[in-house]
Amino acid sequence: MSMQIFGVDIGGSGIKGAPVDLERGDLAQERHKVLTPQPATPDGVAGCVVEVVRHFDWDGPVGVTFPGVVTAGVTRTAANMDKSWIGVDTAALLARELDGRPVTVLNDADAAGVAEMTYGAGRGRGGTVILLTLGTGIGSALFTDGRLVPNTELGHLELKGHDAETRASVKAKEDGDLTWERWAHRLSKYMQHVEMLFSPDLFVIGGGVSRKPEKFLPLIEGVRAEILPARLQNNAGIVGAAMAAKG
Repeated sequence: MSMQIFGVDIGGSGIKGAPVDLERGDLAQERHKVLTPQPATPDGVAGCVVEVVRHFDWDGPVGVTFPGVVTAGVTRTAANMDKSWIGVDTAALLARELDGRPVTVLNDADAAGVAEMTYGAGRGRGGTVILLTLGTGIGSALFTDGRLVPNTELGHLELKGHDAETRASVKAKEDGDLTWERWAHRLSKYMQHVEMLFSPDLFVIGGGVSRKPEKFLPLIEGVRAEILPARLQNNAGIVGAAMAAKG
């Protein structure tokens, strides 16, 4: 039997999870998703994580992503979640709610990045690689010769006086009813800024929008680095969470 670990990806709009086959780097079963409660408080979100895990009758280690800075299982920021998350020992909270199952918590984009570097678009790539997850906000994962620099949070770089994710995230596109062309223009400006700071060899674009690369990647301008869509698409966070739980 293949090695399976459970992964959960907490997002600003949805919480999804599934057992992951770590030999293939893919979901072992179709994922289960529930809506993120509003407000997205620790107790409310923890209840949803329990619902997702119990949907599969899972009884083993669980890896969980969180959309913010995570150090030693403690959530330090919560840009798109309720502010009551700040300072919470999230790993301990979820382990308690999951009846003592071992729980590992890490930043959501870092999880997606580790999965893409192991199984996806970044596999075998050296140099500097930056994964950007585009969704409710903008997450980032920075790698140098395959080594992760955790919790970079490049979606919060200032761009024209604004938090970048408020201008170039998928939520910003939807809220502003932007055309693909206009959104790609904003995304180009953001990626040009990131490139100026870090000079990556490769950008990997993740999040749900990576299912539609033909809609916007050809419209990105002024970026010298190679740009690829995430191969694991919106499952990368779940896979990376499971990888972290394996240790």
